[in-house]
Amino acid sequence: MARKEAVELLTVRQVLEELGGISRRTFYRWRELRIAPACIRLPNGELRVRRDVLNDWLEKRAEVAAS
Repeated sequence: MARKEAVELLTVRQVLEELGGISRRTFYRWRELRIAPACIRLPNGELRVRRDVLNDWLEKRAEVAAS
């Protein structure tokens, strides 16, 4: 049986830092508006974001410079 690669789960604090230090309030507002990266809610109520999901979310928001 093939071994699955470990998935990196980021805390909300780590995501905020990755996004240039946005505020926690901004992140939760984006969640309310359903424009934040998809989160996983752990049994203890804490949120995590998969590294690959965050990277894909950022890629989709990249703007191409006009020539």
